[in-house]
Amino acid sequence: MSPAPPPSRGRIRPWLVVGDLVVAAMWVCAGALVKLAVYGVLGLGGRPEADAVKVALSLVYMFFFAWLEGFTGGASYNPLAVLAGALASRAGPSLYLFAAFVFGSILGVKLIRAALPKVGKGAPLSVGVHHGALAEGLATFMVVIVSVTLKKKEMKGFFMKTWISSIWKMTFHLLSSDITGGVMNPASAFAWAYARGDHTTFDHLLVYWLAPLQATLLGVWVVTLLTKPKKIEEEADESKTKKE
Repeated sequence: MSPAPPPSRGRIRPWLVVGDLVVAAMWVCAGALVKLAVYGVLGLGGRPEADAVKVALSLVYMFFFAWLEGFTGGASYNPLAVLAGALASRAGPSLYLFAAFVFGSILGVKLIRAALPKVGKGAPLSVGVHHGALAEGLATFMVVIVSVTLKKKEMKGFFMKTWISSIWKMTFHLLSSDITGGVMNPASAFAWAYARGDHTTFDHLLVYWLAPLQATLLGVWVVTLLTKPKKIEEEADESKTKKE
């Protein structure tokens, strides 16, 4: 697994832009294929075991994408993950990557719908805009809390780190799936909304962009507030030792 190159501010890294675009396209395709397999091929719609099969299949591709992120040196599928990581490490978020996520997701939706029209057009908002914004924001906040905490703790075990993160994400995806679709990914939500033609509405902007972005900022701030940087802890220990 090749290590990620050192971050650089103010310089566009073409390899990362292309990587994010491709991975974002693959992500929306993977999610659509899982739903098609569960509800179409297996015919489990409305049955209790549908969620169990969906979670099992989703965990497989979530592990694959976690491995792919490390293999490519940082290519991701979710702009919120990149934003949270940049803020947690006190680095400036690369805003140009957001365009790569959006275009990649749109490309993925177009490809999967062209190949398999039965995948539909994604899950639209099924509740009021404020209820939806609260649900999507809360789900995103809880996911960001765990993701940033794992990053700050520098957990080295790939399996355990990915397992905790994936189970946590799937939990809140299932809890909010009947409300907003449990997307927690503005780029993916925009791509499916673009396919439906409602990507420019106020409801979409508030529920799938503003609420998750604010939840991400709040989540990073809460974790930063509650976790003490190692340098500060070491300095405190050194000063305590000197006094003794």
